[in-house]
Amino acid sequence: MVELQVKLEAFEGPLDLLLHLIHKNQVDIYDIPIVEITDQYMAYVEEMKRRDLDEMSEFLVMAATLLSIKSKMLLPREAEEDEEEEDPRAELVQQLLEYKMFKSISSELKDRQMDADQVFYKLPTIPKEVLSYEQPVDVEELMMGITLKKLNSIFQELLRREKGRVDPIRSKFGSIRKEEVSLEEKMEFLSEYCVAHQRFGFRELLEEHCTKNDIIVTFLAVLELIKNGTIRIVQEKIFDEIQIQSLQGEAA
Repeated sequence: MVELQVKLEAFEGPLDLLLHLIHKNQVDIYDIPIVEITDQYMAYVEEMKRRDLDEMSEFLVMAATLLSIKSKMLLPREAEEDEEEEDPRAELVQQLLEYKMFKSISSELKDRQMDADQVFYKLPTIPKEVLSYEQPVDVEELMMGITLKKLNSIFQELLRREKGRVDPIRSKFGSIRKEEVSLEEKMEFLSEYCVAHQRFGFRELLEEHCTKNDIIVTFLAVLELIKNGTIRIVQEKIFDEIQIQSLQGEAA
C-alpha cells in the first residue's frame, strides 16, 4: 500500500481529496484507476482515526463508495451480455466534475474579491457653483409654434384622458358614513329600558332604532341579555308578537 503523507486540514471533504489524488497521480478524471486511488484514499482515512467521528463521517461514506466501485471493477463480466454495461465509476466521475466546476468558480470569485479590496473610490467633489447652476430657459423659444388653438387641443385631450379613467359605476356612488354602534352601550340602554317597561314587544323595541347597524346591534344586545339572565322572551303562539320580559325585578 502506498504511504500518503498529507495534512488533514488541506481538504474540505472527500471529493476534494479525490481531486487531489487524481491530480497527484496525473490520471484522466474520465478513466480513474479506481484500485490505486482507493488504496491511497484508504491510507488517508487511516490517518484520520484519531479525529472526531463527525468529521470522518463523510470520508467514511466515500470510502464505502470507493470499495463498492472497486469490487464491481474487479468482478469478471459475463461474456453473453448484449447490452454494454454501465461503468461503475460514472456517477462518481459526474460528482467530481461538478465539484471541480464549483471549486473553480469559488476560486475565481475569491480572486475577484481580493482584487476588489485593492480598489478605492473617491467621492465626487463638484464645486457649489456647478451644482447650483440651472440652465436658463428661453420662453420665446419654448413657446415658438404654440397657438391658442393648439393649447386648447392639448387641454381637450387631457380632459378626454381624465374622463376615460373615471369608473362609470363607482363614480355615481355616494359617500358612505361609518356608524359607530357599541354593543356594551346598547346592552346598558336595554337594561335601563327593561327596568322602566318590565314587559314590551320586540317590534316596539326595534321601531326606536332607525338604521340597519343599530337594529343589528340591538338584536345582539337582546341575545346577550337573554344569555346572562337579565331578560326572557315570551311567545304564546307561533307568529304571535314576541314579548320581552325583564327579570331584574324577580332577581331582587
